[in-house]
Amino acid sequence: MQGTARRRPFPAAAPGSPQPTGQLYPGRHGTVKNEDTFKTSPFHLDLWFYFTLQNWVLDFGRPIAMIILPLEWFPLNKPSAGDYFHMAYNVITPFLLLKLIERSPKTLPRSMVYVSIIMFVMGASIHLVGDSVNHRLIFSGYQHHLSVRENPIIKNLKPETLIDSFELLYYYDEYLGHSMWYIPFFLILFIYFTGCFTPVEEDSRMPVPALLLMGPSSLYYWYLVTEGQIFILYIFTFFAMMALVMHQKRKGLVLDSNGLFLFYSFIITLVLIAVWVVWLWNDKILRKKYPGVIYIPEPWAFYTLHLSNLHAAKESL
Repeated sequence: MQGTARRRPFPAAAPGSPQPTGQLYPGRHGTVKNEDTFKTSPFHLDLWFYFTLQNWVLDFGRPIAMIILPLEWFPLNKPSAGDYFHMAYNVITPFLLLKLIERSPKTLPRSMVYVSIIMFVMGASIHLVGDSVNHRLIFSGYQHHLSVRENPIIKNLKPETLIDSFELLYYYDEYLGHSMWYIPFFLILFIYFTGCFTPVEEDSRMPVPALLLMGPSSLYYWYLVTEGQIFILYIFTFFAMMALVMHQKRKGLVLDSNGLFLFYSFIITLVLIAVWVVWLWNDKILRKKYPGVIYIPEPWAFYTLHLSNLHAAKESL
């Protein structure tokens, strides 16, 4: 037919020469593998350890460092120690996520991964600014267990339009920043999880270091879900993982050690969230701040309500 170019077939291999397997060919979306074969992927002890360590130090530890370190070292009109922790987190975490994707035995959609990483960095950076100001307000008497307009230090602001500005700051911190931060984060974890399947039963075992890391990893995910108020995102990701596991099981595939580590960490996280909710089920003040169907209080709201006064009383002694 006129105007139609004929495709040239790939040259056949010479008789007796080894047949190429897993060869890379250029495609429309970058270089892709000719075929995805199931390979044994050892447990990524270094990456999972770095993930757990930097999550605890740079994410969970940043507000603690801001409160513990002397205020004279970091004046309220300058970045705090927690802000520098957050900056390091915004650089190190995307790098670790990319390294995790690189080690997947399966070819994963690179374009989606790159866009997710970009959104992750944008969301975490937005959160850096809003979270920095909100946590600095603690030193002025701001109480996280109350809404913006119910806080005593906010009620007295003049003109009242300043309250709208603080609500905008809260929106960027707790809603927009969290969404652009956590949605790409969980999406990348799920994309990686899709490549964690193997037909070899012997590969579906976790080494001892994985079992030791599972506790700290699960506890951090509990903090991430409760403090970030992203239970819906987390539970949908977990259900997607369960559906994928059942689907692959019909094909005779099982999770490898990395997939098991991630899957079991999410299961333990769900148990920890349930325990947290049951423990604070009858707290009337927290119930007022979280009135929705899904009642999951933030740990920092619990701290400002029940522990900050206790901490101040001990310092006064």
